[in-house]
Amino acid sequence: MPSQRIYLPGSTIGVMGGGQLGRMFAIAARRMGYRVHTFSPDEDTPTGQLADREVAASYDDAEAVRDFARGIDVLTFEFENVPTQTVEWASEFCEVRPSANVLHICQHRLREKQFLAGAGLPLPPFMPVNSAAELAEAVKHLGTPAVLKTAAFGYDGKGQRKIDLREDPAKVWESFGGSNAVLEQFVEFEKEVSVIVARGADGKMAAYPVCENMHRNHILDVTVVPAGISAEVDVQARVLAGEVAEKLGLVGLLAVEMFLLKDGTLLINELAPRPHNSGHFSFDASITSQFEQQLRAVCGLPLGSTESLRPAAMVNLLGDLWAKGEPNWAAVAAMPQVKIHLYGKVEPRPGRKMGHLVAFGNSAEEAMHLALEARSTLVKASTPAAKRRVPAKSAH
Repeated sequence: MPSQRIYLPGSTIGVMGGGQLGRMFAIAARRMGYRVHTFSPDEDTPTGQLADREVAASYDDAEAVRDFARGIDVLTFEFENVPTQTVEWASEFCEVRPSANVLHICQHRLREKQFLAGAGLPLPPFMPVNSAAELAEAVKHLGTPAVLKTAAFGYDGKGQRKIDLREDPAKVWESFGGSNAVLEQFVEFEKEVSVIVARGADGKMAAYPVCENMHRNHILDVTVVPAGISAEVDVQARVLAGEVAEKLGLVGLLAVEMFLLKDGTLLINELAPRPHNSGHFSFDASITSQFEQQLRAVCGLPLGSTESLRPAAMVNLLGDLWAKGEPNWAAVAAMPQVKIHLYGKVEPRPGRKMGHLVAFGNSAEEAMHLALEARSTLVKASTPAAKRRVPAKSAH
């Protein structure tokens, strides 16, 4: 039974990871009167720019991790790929939410799929693969097309490869790098959707409206809320997300990505025990953002309302947008129904998530069109590329 201790405003929350999810969490936490410390291998991170204290050290540095944990009340995460040993060191000195076990399951595709299957939850057929011979057998059993995925540390489509009928499994395995993997039957889906659900230490849960997601090059491109689905599917998806959170014993926030098939069936694709890109709309469009909800859940406060204020759409801003110069922020700032979020990253590399836009409309479709128009506007009148000044490191 997890601890139900409550951490009130004024407490210090630790965040493992320094990316944009931690940055937006820090905004929500500091607004509610909490202090935020962040730990990651890098300096001047998106989270660190807004934290009260930023620690730059390796996750394998036991002394640094323990010292960090001594200075906080509760530890949470902005990404799940933190070594289990790191979490165990931290748990000697502070509460950890979600638990090391939840991270252990969700940071490894095979463990995640085996957990879901063992819990009787719906997901595409899969088989573990550790050699060319096992891949050939899995292809024979599951058929093609199929998707080969690395078992560990995959995100944004990294470590994935589709396999077609005429390909030689031995050559595929050789080009894949010979790492532990999972072969998954390719699913002909109608839509990709996700649900963000929070669960407190008392077992109470709150789920956000279902998000409809569109990807480009395996990276989330557009999220629309509410999703264009039936009321029955909406309820089914939220219930399914709650079942996953409960079976995990989660204390915190969980994103459940799903495939919606043409017959209305939902299959779970992936889990993320943290805020999720598809939940960014909530920062502006919900009574309680996913980041405030994460804070409430890990601190033992009552969960907030997940009600949406208006239909909304989110579009990601990748580093590719900077190819012809600095995007035209002033043009988009002049659009009254659009909100700009930038993550404080200095170097706009192709494929790197630099920020996002959220647009509002009278309908989800109207919001999506406006969000896409706003992103287009950014590059139509971009200014010539200029050398970006690296900000001096400020003392915390």
